Amino acid sequence: MLITPAIIALQLIALSVTGTVLLASGFAWQILRRWNIASGSALQIRLERQTYLISTLLGFALGAELLSLLLFVYTAESLSSQFVGAMCATGVLNANPFGFPTLLLKIIIFFLATLWLALDRVDHQGYDYPLVRAKYGLLLAIAPLTVLESVLQTHYFLGLEPEVITSCCGSLFSANQQGVAAELAGWPVRPALAVFYATAGLSLMIGLAFRRWLWLGPLFTVSSLLSFGMAIAAIIAFISLYVYESPHHHCPFCLLKAGYDYVGYALYLLLFVATAAGISAGVIAPFRQIASLRTVIPGEIQRLTWLALGGSGLFYGLATWLILRSRLMLL
Repeated sequence: MLITPAIIALQLIALSVTGTVLLASGFAWQILRRWNIASGSALQIRLERQTYLISTLLGFALGAELLSLLLFVYTAESLSSQFVGAMCATGVLNANPFGFPTLLLKIIIFFLATLWLALDRVDHQGYDYPLVRAKYGLLLAIAPLTVLESVLQTHYFLGLEPEVITSCCGSLFSANQQGVAAELAGWPVRPALAVFYATAGLSLMIGLAFRRWLWLGPLFTVSSLLSFGMAIAAIIAFISLYVYESPHHHCPFCLLKAGYDYVGYALYLLLFVATAAGISAGVIAPFRQIASLRTVIPGEIQRLTWLALGGSGLFYGLATWLILRSRLMLL
């Protein structure tokens, strides 16, 4: 097992988040069973007081969870020089069977955590705690995922052996291989470009319409997820090629290297922020019918929608600039 400050920090974050979420899950179960805002009982008063403390603790814990995704990717990239055959984070994540599942689980928890934080923010603005059951119900769904993440991450770090020869990104993200990554790497550039920008246009139209007609919230959530998936596919299929100026290098992790000006961090940060904002805006929209939130929800939706559209616009603008400045000609 490798021991570095980043690995220790990630393990401490995982243990802290898991412990906090499990502790809060017991409280969430009480909320779902016994919460009654119309009651003046001692139990209800105690639950109302405790929800402020629990929400504060969860805010810090889930905030740390969001940062752990970035730290995990950075750690994998920084360890690439210590593994034979690894050129970037791909080789490190592929060093044992737990690397990529841990990354995928962290991405899922990232979006669920941002959604919980958005629900909690809106809930605190309603005088009758209108979303308390919704947000604690979501917490009970997040809890087992954080436990599984902690287990997978621990197995992953315990199984890292620098002596083991791992595969480079060229063997995984190659059109000649099998799997989803190979399929994306083999996607022809012209149709991939067309679908990429068509998805961007569709998402923009839905977002602008959603600002006016809030009943389009679920559609905006779906379009945000669709745009996220298409963006990741586009990075593998052709954006990476333009950055590397090589027609065969499809790795989405080498973009994080200093040799490419760390452009991957900018791309992924914009994409994740935009997607999280879009998902949250769409999910909270149906709650606009609640009396205590009628004046709150529209403002929150406007803020989140502009964040989603702005982040997406910057992402597509940066991707387009990377394509136009490249000396590689694929079309």
